[in-house]
Amino acid sequence: MKRGLDRHTLYELCVQSPRHAAMLLRAIHAGSPSVLREDFAGTGAVSREWIRQIRGGRAIAIDHDKATLARIGRSTRIRPIVGDVMKAPLVARADAIFVGNFSIGEIHTRGALVAYLKKCASRLARGGIFVCDTYGGQSAFKVGSVRRQHHAPGGVRVTYTWEQREADPLTAMVVNAIHFRADRAGDVVADIADAFVYHWRLWSVPELRDAMLEAGLGDAAVYNQLPDAVDSEGNAYVEPVEDPDELGESFIVCVSARRA
Repeated sequence: MKRGLDRHTLYELCVQSPRHAAMLLRAIHAGSPSVLREDFAGTGAVSREWIRQIRGGRAIAIDHDKATLARIGRSTRIRPIVGDVMKAPLVARADAIFVGNFSIGEIHTRGALVAYLKKCASRLARGGIFVCDTYGGQSAFKVGSVRRQHHAPGGVRVTYTWEQREADPLTAMVVNAIHFRADRAGDVVADIADAFVYHWRLWSVPELRDAMLEAGLGDAAVYNQLPDAVDSEGNAYVEPVEDPDELGESFIVCVSARRA
């Protein structure tokens, strides 16, 4: 495999959009947020982008995988913590807690979800927000795959495949996998089947909103995955989705709530 085209590098290229995620969080907060807590952080891509966008901003990135979290590198403004998101220490109250890449699905029962959200509420500063993403709609429990192509530096073309391998609408459990294949001028330089495999509970929008409210958070709202508008200075603007017709037949959204 070509050095630099490992599964985490390809994931950041093909799956994540940290710039838009950080912009969206700032817009939903609608104030002057400074501290981000990124749970299930992986490589901490959103944390890294957060401190780039916010002068003096700080981030706390929590993940159970030490090697993955180490990709954050050295930064005086990001505190990586290896461990369980439920047990990780309170380093500082956060203005925003973010759970991206459908990682809220790592929590499989409603009781555990509410307990986690209560913990998040206690970790937020007043006016702070909790945001997670989920997918839904017509294809939510269909098995199949989708392929997309991206371009990496050096003339490398990456084919990214998202596969929903199993889906049970009675339990809302799904098994999803990500595959990567990279080539340059027809020569394969990376081929990683099952680069990531996930066993998730697919939480619906109303389930997440209800759990957030039960956990003591308020102002539960739904937003599109990307900002609605961005001005010339890079400031993002968002409005909650209130009409279901704004959503497509299949959709990805962010669900948020706020500590009073």
